[in-house]
Amino acid sequence: MARNRQFGGFRRLAVGCCAAAVVTAASGTAHAAANLPPAQPVVQDLLTESKPCATGDDKAYVGSSPTVSAVLYDPAEDDQPGTANWVAGEFEAWWTDSDGAEQRRTYTSYRTLSGTRQVWRMPEDIPANTVVSWHVRANDGTAASAWSSEGDGGSACEFVLDTAHPQKAVVSSADYPDNEEWTDGVGVYGSFTLDSPSDDVVMYRYNFLGGTPQTVRPEEPGGAATVRYLPLEERPDRLTVQAFDRAGNGSPEVTHSFLVKSGRAPVNHWNLADAAGATTAAAESGTDARAGSGVTFGGTAPAGAGLTTTARLDGGDQAFLTPDAPAVDTGGTFAIGAWVRPERTDRDMAVASQGSDTGATLGLRSGDEGPVWSFTVAGQVVSGGAPESGEWAHVLGLYDAETGLAQLYVNGHEVGTKTEAAPAETTDAFRVGQGSGLSSWQGDIGDVRTYDRVVVPAEVTELAYRQAQLLGHWSLETAADGVSPEQGGGVPLKLGAGALIYRSPDSSCIPELDPDCPVVPYPLVGDGHLQLDGDTAYAATDAALLDTADSFTIGVVVRLADSEPVGPMTVLSQAGEHTDAFKVRYEPSVHAWQLIVPEKDEAGAAETVVSQIEMADGGEGQGHRLAVVYDDATDQIKLYLDGWTNAEATAPLPNGWHSSGPLQVGRSHVGDGWGEYLHGDVDEVHAFSGVLTDTAIRQLGLGVDPCLC
Repeated sequence: MARNRQFGGFRRLAVGCCAAAVVTAASGTAHAAANLPPAQPVVQDLLTESKPCATGDDKAYVGSSPTVSAVLYDPAEDDQPGTANWVAGEFEAWWTDSDGAEQRRTYTSYRTLSGTRQVWRMPEDIPANTVVSWHVRANDGTAASAWSSEGDGGSACEFVLDTAHPQKAVVSSADYPDNEEWTDGVGVYGSFTLDSPSDDVVMYRYNFLGGTPQTVRPEEPGGAATVRYLPLEERPDRLTVQAFDRAGNGSPEVTHSFLVKSGRAPVNHWNLADAAGATTAAAESGTDARAGSGVTFGGTAPAGAGLTTTARLDGGDQAFLTPDAPAVDTGGTFAIGAWVRPERTDRDMAVASQGSDTGATLGLRSGDEGPVWSFTVAGQVVSGGAPESGEWAHVLGLYDAETGLAQLYVNGHEVGTKTEAAPAETTDAFRVGQGSGLSSWQGDIGDVRTYDRVVVPAEVTELAYRQAQLLGHWSLETAADGVSPEQGGGVPLKLGAGALIYRSPDSSCIPELDPDCPVVPYPLVGDGHLQLDGDTAYAATDAALLDTADSFTIGVVVRLADSEPVGPMTVLSQAGEHTDAFKVRYEPSVHAWQLIVPEKDEAGAAETVVSQIEMADGGEGQGHRLAVVYDDATDQIKLYLDGWTNAEATAPLPNGWHSSGPLQVGRSHVGDGWGEYLHGDVDEVHAFSGVLTDTAIRQLGLGVDPCLC
């Protein structure tokens, strides 16, 4: 029996590859079925490497002897529709050599199933810089199709082997030159021109320091291309470029190094910290702003924002400040930002504006679904966030003329959806507190800034940053008359019945040297800690410490005395009138620390619960560092364990409520009384107004005050 050379086995009989197949009719008479020839290959199914079959100016360029391929078909015979047909490819390539003689190469592939791709790896003697043509036809072992280039099939495929690599690209930039000088700057786009001495370059691959590689193509082979770049931070930067020709050959890389300055100052800046009675707001940059009679200076500033005072606007016709001139070029890139505190949120109000329908307005809009912050550019609105009466927020609207997009930031976070807009340059005066179609601002405004560049995300975060303020640090190393002092002389913690301060053992008796010395535990942190008996012991301040309706952070070190606690035990809580505003407890049924926050100050109110899984200490080890962070700006509350949090320990909390009760250490409200008493040790209690950074949280409980920077 003949062997099939592709599969190395005996030829299969039911594949329709023979000249004729014997078929038995219903009458029992045998006859031969006629073979149908393979289909002519079509140009769309032909590839030179991964490039489509083409000729003339569109022919392929390759960097090495290529693989050519084609999908070939052999139709099933009319009376054998279910048969699997096999087909081989007959490839042919030709060119004219340097002596003017025609050269040809041929190849016949192994037979495979109809409809599969047949491949020819061309020989290595293909000459460079010569047009090579090729075509293919299908053969089923009995008949061959027409060549792919015959008749209406089209021309033969062509390619040129090009093994020469292009020369290095040439990079230049007037905006960010490679001259060892610091150049403007963060938030300012720059152009970089990529060129090459080689006339066949069709693509440049480039990347900026730390960025994702990208590509750009010149309009014509060998031409230059321009890329735009927005620096996001002050630093030495570099652009690395590699040129590629039509064959995919790459040039050596070239690096363009440049130095990016910090973002330039706002074109206008009014901190609005002018003295009470002033009628003009002094400009830190730009032009002083005339104040209407509805403006009063000397108002309260947002804590931790670095401001001293602000201006209050009464919401009337004279509630405005203006330099009596434009403050931004609304025909280009610009940004407007300010600290604001609305007295009401039930009407549309303007924070600042310039122009009307074709200009820009930053403001607050009421709506059926609640108030939102808004930034309107040429009639297109971006909105988001949740304004609250009496609450400070930093708002900033940005229009990037490079992208044509307007966007809005609230408290350092982007809100809403970037929106396309096309503002026109306006000559109207910039106004703080008023805008077309909106009521005048009623509330406080401070630190108004306008920019003629992109304010990058890191800068927005910095502008909106409110440094946390330490309210108390109790190291719990000493106590006198039942009171453990606060480190800075602030509100102390009073110790309840059964609570005591445990101190370091006498260093004169060392168990390792004296077997008669008792083995006693060391304090959690420093020279002492608070020891609670799980029955009646606790510690508390005299009055409420944290404003739980605003952002706060509280941290503690705790070690449970039991390895299998019999019930929940609370380490920290602060109560309202009817329930605890928050409590942190260990829940042994799920082996986890839990943060529990009722949605309102009502007994039995629905609760938000987040947790961090951790086995009970059993009186051993250094305990665990817990922290609670409520960020009113992002409406989130988080529980940290040993400096880290995760999605399971984070939950939305859109409406924190103010609690009036004192801070409790070691117990919480249960029904109408106290319960969930902690059996274990507590140390290093820290309390802050505001949100600590993740870095600062990881420093809590280590015996030092964290960096509030």
